[in-house]
Amino acid sequence: MIFSKTLIKILLISFFCFIFFSITIQAQQPKREFRGVWIATVINLDWPASGITNPASQQYALIQILDNLKSSGTNAVVFQIRTECDALYNSPFEPWSRWLTGTQGVAPSPFYDPLEFAITEAHKRGIELHAWFNPYRAERSVGNYITASNHVTKTNPEWILNFSTLKMLNPGLPQVREHVLKVITDVLKRYDVDGIHFDDYFYPYPITGTLPNGITTEDNSAFTNYSRGFTNIKDWRRDNVNILIKAVYDSISTIKPWVKLGMSPFGIWKNGVPSGIVGLDAYNVIYCDPVAWLEGKYVDYISPQLYWPFAGSQDYGKLLPWWAFQKNGRHLYVGQAAYRITDANWSANELPNQIRLNRIDNNAEGNLFFRATYGVLNNPKGFLDSLKKDFYNYKSLQPKMEWKDAVMPLFPTEVTITGNNNSIKLNWKKPQKATDGDTAKKYVIYKSTSPTFTINDPKNIYNISTTSQEEFVDLFSVPFNIEYYYTITALDKLNNESIPSQIVSYKTTSVFAEKIIAKQYHLYQNYPNPFNPKTTITFTLPKQEDVSIKIYDLLGKDILALVNEVRSAGVHTIYFDGSRL
Repeated sequence: MIFSKTLIKILLISFFCFIFFSITIQAQQPKREFRGVWIATVINLDWPASGITNPASQQYALIQILDNLKSSGTNAVVFQIRTECDALYNSPFEPWSRWLTGTQGVAPSPFYDPLEFAITEAHKRGIELHAWFNPYRAERSVGNYITASNHVTKTNPEWILNFSTLKMLNPGLPQVREHVLKVITDVLKRYDVDGIHFDDYFYPYPITGTLPNGITTEDNSAFTNYSRGFTNIKDWRRDNVNILIKAVYDSISTIKPWVKLGMSPFGIWKNGVPSGIVGLDAYNVIYCDPVAWLEGKYVDYISPQLYWPFAGSQDYGKLLPWWAFQKNGRHLYVGQAAYRITDANWSANELPNQIRLNRIDNNAEGNLFFRATYGVLNNPKGFLDSLKKDFYNYKSLQPKMEWKDAVMPLFPTEVTITGNNNSIKLNWKKPQKATDGDTAKKYVIYKSTSPTFTINDPKNIYNISTTSQEEFVDLFSVPFNIEYYYTITALDKLNNESIPSQIVSYKTTSVFAEKIIAKQYHLYQNYPNPFNPKTTITFTLPKQEDVSIKIYDLLGKDILALVNEVRSAGVHTIYFDGSRL
């Protein structure tokens, strides 16, 4: 019958285009990788949408963003909670953000706490949440809206550096550093954040026409009063930033040592470094010194904003290896310009090629894309498709930070396995506390059709639990005559992984297949998928049919016929070895 032949063929065209392409690139994927995305709230860039102040609508929109990021393979979000000395959370020190409710100082109604909500929803999906603070900016566009009566520009105007269109806290004042630290430690104590994150806004950037030279003499008075022995005001400015960052790092180490501190500076450290790089730089223009932070080891990761393509005066191919060389034992999660993919001079291959370079020789432990709704989720030039199909199609654990915690948790014990005609259930016992007092925060389920599989291969990561519940149910779609092997590891708060539990297995026997009455033509999801290089394909026929199953490449070319014969009614399983192509 032509109908059955055509149906199965159509399903396989789209199905195997993905499989064929994936074979060549899977070995490059690391088991551990930070896969992050910035969610910007200032001027309603990513969330909440401009004019949407209803809490239920905001919550729904954020859930959609997180769901879509999870499906992309993202495992971390950097969520902006302080844009202009304001708060997208219930702060005792600063007013509610105008970008949340439309009026600075006005709480959501009906009330909810966006940060608490975002943390809960991110963690449900196995996504880390790093709280993103702008440390110094007070008004990004002076006069754009009315500031609240408890905004720092009104309560402490003596702390403010005034520029034509910008107001910012004066980094040279001890009172400012104390205030910023107080704001950050309040969040650290009250919220279950996974990280604290600063962006690149330290001292002001030059602004053509309004602030052509950046800062000049605006902070002379603070330098006179609080020079700390410095005679060079530029060195003093850089040290002001260093003091704050070190204070934040020390506070984290005392209050919640498992929380990570990350910085995202401008992507060029100094003009001319490395050789051939030309442009505005962090060291001499906005007075921050990321190399000093790495040398002093008071950051856990750095995300320089390498927002340029390969070649040219800001060559990604030169900047990325240079930053990798500066790491000094810390992590590099590269800030990458997903928002620029739509530029005419950016090809669809630009960011994929950057990711490939990141992964070579452990150049970087991950990447951080700017930004969520414009650059990633809007799928410019197919970039989201590339993440799902090529780069993030295996799950990934967060990188370990052994300088914070190198003690692995103990492994799960007493693993049991049971099954029926549509699921396999695993149960285990929570491990005892390790020598550092830590135990399992979540679990990794590994699955294979081979009894000799390894946990070092990310293709075997089947699930990373989002809770510490000692149970997992595997609902499968190919339940016929296959033996599945499982092992379980524990992860602690800093993603140290235990040794694996004992391997358990369960064979889905033909008895299950006999219970299935094939009432329609159906092609089941192959397993494993993605695969390298073998997979199992199951399909059902309600009656005897002439069946054709073929593999096509991305251009629609017929590559291989797996089945081209009459098959009886019932359940059929075939095996495909991609290494033969």
